[in-house]
Amino acid sequence: MSQVKLKNVRLSFPNLWKAVEFKTGDGKPRYDATFLVEPGSDNDKAIKAAVRETAKETFGAKWEAILKSLEGNTNKMCYLDGNLKEYDGYKGMMYLACHAKARPYVCDKNPKVQLTEEDGRPYAGCYVNATVEIYAQKGDKQGVRASFTGVQFAADGDAFSAGKPASANDFEELEEGAGSDML
Repeated sequence: MSQVKLKNVRLSFPNLWKAVEFKTGDGKPRYDATFLVEPGSDNDKAIKAAVRETAKETFGAKWEAILKSLEGNTNKMCYLDGNLKEYDGYKGMMYLACHAKARPYVCDKNPKVQLTEEDGRPYAGCYVNATVEIYAQKGDKQGVRASFTGVQFAADGDAFSAGKPASANDFEELEEGAGSDML
C-alpha cells in the first residue's frame, strides 16, 4: 500500500458524510470521492508511481503484464482517463476513484476545523487536498484500488451538476416588513 497526498485537485461525486451501499442490499456501506488530476502534474506523477510500486509489491515478477491488463477497466483500476466519461470537468483530466469504509476526516483550510455536511463544503467541483492510499488485490477481485482517509477544502470552484448549496452571501438583507406583500 502506498499513501499519496494530493494537492489542489477537483472533487467529484463526494459522499463524505454518510456511508451508502454501493449496490442496494449488499450490506456494505462506504464513503466515496473522486479526484480530478491534471495529466503530467506532480499529483499525476505521484499517483502513477504509487500504482507501479503497489503493483510490484503485490504482483511480483508479473506486475507489468498484470498492470497493463488492468488499465482502462473501471472495475479493476482506480486511476483512469477522464476523457472516457461524459461528466462535468473530466475532459482532459485523469480521475482517481476512491472509497472508504471509515468516515474520512473532512476539514477546512485550517486543518483543525472539522467540517460537517451543513457547512456546504467541500462540494462537487471545489478544489481540495486529499490523503489517499493505493493498494492492490490478488485473486478473484484482482485490481488496483484507492481509498481515502481525509479531504481538506482548499478553494471554491465551479460547482458540478449537483450544484453548490446556497449561503448567506446569496441573499440581500430585507427591511422589516419587506416581502410581506407577497403573502
